[in-house]
Amino acid sequence: MGKMKKKGPKVHRELDGFTVEIDRFGEIKGNFDIDKINEFLNRNVDDKKLKGEA
Repeated sequence: MGKMKKKGPKVHRELDGFTVEIDRFGEIKGNFDIDKINEFLNRNVDDKKLKGEA
Protein backbone atom coordinates (compact mmCIF):
# COMPACT_ATOMS: atom_id res chain seq x y z
CA MET A 1 0.00 0.00 0.00
CA GLY A 2 1.20 3.51 -0.81
CA LYS A 3 1.36 6.46 1.51
CA MET A 4 -1.75 8.56 1.71
CA LYS A 5 -1.05 12.27 1.49
CA LYS A 6 -3.16 14.33 3.89
CA LYS A 7 -5.10 16.82 1.79
CA GLY A 8 -6.23 20.07 3.35
CA PRO A 9 -9.45 21.91 2.57
CA LYS A 10 -9.87 23.83 -0.67
CA VAL A 11 -9.25 27.51 0.09
CA HIS A 12 -8.95 30.81 -1.78
CA ARG A 13 -5.42 31.26 -3.13
CA GLU A 14 -4.87 34.30 -0.87
CA LEU A 15 -5.47 32.09 2.16
CA ASP A 16 -3.37 29.14 0.99
CA GLY A 17 -1.55 27.65 3.98
CA PHE A 18 -3.96 29.10 6.54
CA THR A 19 -4.62 26.73 9.43
CA VAL A 20 -6.84 27.01 12.48
CA GLU A 21 -6.71 24.84 15.59
CA ILE A 22 -8.52 24.93 18.92
CA ASP A 23 -6.32 24.21 21.93
CA ARG A 24 -7.38 22.28 25.02
CA PHE A 25 -8.59 25.51 26.65
CA GLY A 26 -10.90 26.31 23.72
CA GLU A 27 -8.67 29.10 22.42
CA ILE A 28 -8.53 29.47 18.64
CA LYS A 29 -5.01 29.41 17.22
CA GLY A 30 -4.24 30.37 13.64
CA ASN A 31 -1.08 30.89 11.65
CA PHE A 32 -2.20 34.08 9.81
CA ASP A 33 -2.22 37.61 11.16
CA ILE A 34 -5.79 38.61 12.09
CA ASP A 35 -5.40 41.89 10.18
CA LYS A 36 -4.61 39.95 6.98
CA ILE A 37 -7.72 37.81 7.48
CA ASN A 38 -9.89 40.88 8.14
CA GLU A 39 -8.58 42.60 5.00
CA PHE A 40 -9.44 39.51 2.96
CA LEU A 41 -12.94 39.32 4.46
CA ASN A 42 -13.57 43.04 3.89
CA ARG A 43 -12.70 42.65 0.20
CA ASN A 44 -14.58 39.40 -0.42
CA VAL A 45 -17.58 39.16 1.91
CA ASP A 46 -20.63 41.44 1.97
CA ASP A 47 -21.64 42.58 5.44
CA LYS A 48 -25.33 41.73 5.76
CA LYS A 49 -25.78 44.37 8.47
CA LEU A 50 -24.78 47.10 6.02
CA LYS A 51 -27.02 46.00 3.13
CA GLY A 52 -29.59 48.61 2.23
CA GLU A 53 -27.54 51.44 3.74
CA ALA A 54 -26.05 53.89 1.30
